[in-house]
Amino acid sequence: MKIYLVAGELSGDLLGAALIPALRERYPDAEFRGLGGEKMQAEGLTSLYPLETLSVMGLVEVLKHLPKLLKVRKHLYQDALAWGADLMLGIDAPDFNLGLEKKLRQQGVKTVHYVSPSVWAWRQGRIKGIKQSCDLMLTLLPFEADFYHQHQMHVAFVGHPTADRLPMQPDKTAARQALGLSEQDRVVSLLPGSRGGEVSRLGSGFLKTAQLLQKQNPDLHFLLPAATPARHQQLQELLSLHPVNNLTLLNGQADLALQAADASLLASGTVTLEALFCKCPMVVSYQVAPLTWWLGQFLLKTPWVSLPNLLARKELVTERLQEAATPEQLAKDVQVLLNQPEVAEQQRQAFYQLHQQLQQNASQTAAAAIQELMQAEKPDGQNSPS
Repeated sequence: MKIYLVAGELSGDLLGAALIPALRERYPDAEFRGLGGEKMQAEGLTSLYPLETLSVMGLVEVLKHLPKLLKVRKHLYQDALAWGADLMLGIDAPDFNLGLEKKLRQQGVKTVHYVSPSVWAWRQGRIKGIKQSCDLMLTLLPFEADFYHQHQMHVAFVGHPTADRLPMQPDKTAARQALGLSEQDRVVSLLPGSRGGEVSRLGSGFLKTAQLLQKQNPDLHFLLPAATPARHQQLQELLSLHPVNNLTLLNGQADLALQAADASLLASGTVTLEALFCKCPMVVSYQVAPLTWWLGQFLLKTPWVSLPNLLARKELVTERLQEAATPEQLAKDVQVLLNQPEVAEQQRQAFYQLHQQLQQNASQTAAAAIQELMQAEKPDGQNSPS
């Protein structure tokens, strides 16, 4: 088995790194090639490009990088065919991967997409192209699988690997000890994103929010996990402009930071699920280029953007987007979680229920669905859902 994997960011690298061993159990002699990060490479992937090659967000932002992205995609397509790939597995990065999957599928390569694009939320017409691109869609969330069933597409709900990895009952005491914090400390975690663009847009505002919170709570401690060495340097530079007392800049360790915290301020994205699994009460914020935001107003089909709210199908956590994401407003929202224990506890109780829902032994479930596809005589993206 020659399996071509393409992941576009840190969350995809984690998914791929968990999936590769599960696939190897079924295909002991499998080879893995494509594009992934350090964790996927540690599991045996030969990566042709750095992970951050595809980490571009927003409609407008992508346009600046389009020529390079198209060149990379053409090279990966040619490389997959020359290598003789049996399976193309695109992990997230839908705008990049679905096009690559479609071209390879036309050449007879089986194709799977892992992590549904937000087609249920906006640009629902994309379902036609998705059905042409992949033989099987693997979804992390149950309502996503429902959408594909409604459109007669081959789909498997596999749950979320992080839900399997993190304990149902986090050990807050151990997390604090590991980070040099005491039981009595009041702690807020700040996670402004894993991409350079996200940190550029959100980082200063998050640090200004911390400054405001500290004026009201001088003893407050802050944890700021940096997703990568590049983000660590970027955040150090922002801290020199917006210094915050009692702040610890971490190398990774987002799980520990979320388990140790009384509340968190997060960028909207997969990190909100991580906070949910860590049972950390949260306020969610996001900002994009003005034109991207303007276009999104016409295309968005859901009242929320954060995953906890989408899963709960109600406003479980506060969202502050675009102009509403001022440091003053964010500080007020975080203060509610710190000063009103009943609000924070209400979030935690809902997080337990959602965690159980997403605990599905994801990597093994995904590998089994892929094996079933590969063994089918006539796989077809148009066939009835399994």
